[in-house]
Amino acid sequence: MSEERLRQLEEKIGYCFQDKMLLRQALTHSSYSNEQKINRFPDYERLEFLGDAVLELVSSDFIFRKNPKMPEGEMTKFRSSIVCEPALAFCARLIGLEQFVLLGKGEEATGGRKRDSIISDVMEAVIGAVYLDSGIEQARKLIEKFVLSDLEHKQLFYDAKTILQEEIQRENGGSLRYELIREEGPEHDKNFVVEVMVGDCRAGCGSGHSKKAAEQHAAYEALLRRKTIQAK
Repeated sequence: MSEERLRQLEEKIGYCFQDKMLLRQALTHSSYSNEQKINRFPDYERLEFLGDAVLELVSSDFIFRKNPKMPEGEMTKFRSSIVCEPALAFCARLIGLEQFVLLGKGEEATGGRKRDSIISDVMEAVIGAVYLDSGIEQARKLIEKFVLSDLEHKQLFYDAKTILQEEIQRENGGSLRYELIREEGPEHDKNFVVEVMVGDCRAGCGSGHSKKAAEQHAAYEALLRRKTIQAK
């Protein structure tokens, strides 16, 4: 990856690495590393391990301080919802991190760049790289800026299916179901389109690279529509 590309990512995250090799490693998937015959570069897996621990510490500290009356069980549930794989992938895409990942040809061809598991791992690896480069405070700034910001909005997205289900049951106990409308794209890179139905009414529509992701997007759209109607 060129120095220019690395600088572009540094601008996006608002942090300039002293050791650029740490950033490059954080972006290197094992499939890319394994393809290199000479000058083989280490992949992000060790940095991901470290970043996961840093993320858990910072998010736990944040939740503890911001919610002085929240019991332990609720804090654990809250933390899990904001650092789980889909949540981290969502945060990573807000930065456009998937554009910078170094993937092997096979992984690229099978849609790896769009896979939540990869993009969330890279997010953790970047956190680990920042921690090694400058310490916990710079890592904390990164996490608070991109993971722990605007949590009310993000929680609505992360927990959309559960929130929608609870709202419908609380209001009228009506039926809620998700219907697969169509599948698009080649077998290795499918895109699913799903509608969420409340009774016989179409409440929202969403798409994703798995049925689960498409359902989440559909529920999120339905919640946003409901909020708009309620605000009028």
